Parts: sequence; structure tokens; C-alpha cells
Amino acid sequence: MPHRTLDVDGTPWRVMPSGHTTQSDADEFGLVFVRASGADRMVRFTRFRPAAVRSREQAVAQLSDDALRALFTASQPGDTAPEAGYRL
Repeated sequence: MPHRTLDVDGTPWRVMPSGHTTQSDADEFGLVFVRASGADRMVRFTRFRPAAVRSREQAVAQLSDDALRALFTASQPGDTAPEAGYRL
């Protein structure tokens, strides 16, 4: 899956659609932010609603870095996200 790289405080994060669907699937989808790999890997998730109808990959590609940083700020750690299998 294509991804973008976003620099957050000097640390690179890969950003891509998560593939997780919600009940608002027609106009909203999940984004996943991934830092590093192996034991140092950290994952964060958020939801994104594009302003216009287009492919998920295209919508992510057209976001500005500032918009991606705002979504990163609103993201939640992977260990508390349903996209990563978290259940109550």
C-alpha cells in the first residue's frame, strides 16, 4: 500500500490508510501512523474525512504536511485502537 512519510519532531512516521472501515465508511476512513520497526515500532490511529470524493490513497497524498500533523496530534496509540484489535 502506498504511504507518505511525515516528520514529527525529527522522527519519521509512515502514514497510510488503515484499511479499517467504520459505519461512516462512505465518507470516513482510518489512517495509520507507523514509526520504526521491530521492537521500536510504534503505531497510532485516527479517522479522516476527505473534503471531496476520491480514492483513499489520493486523499492522503493530497493532504498538506500541516494537515497530516494535525491528524497525528488527534491520533490514539495503537494499543487502545479498534483498528489494532483493542476490545473492552
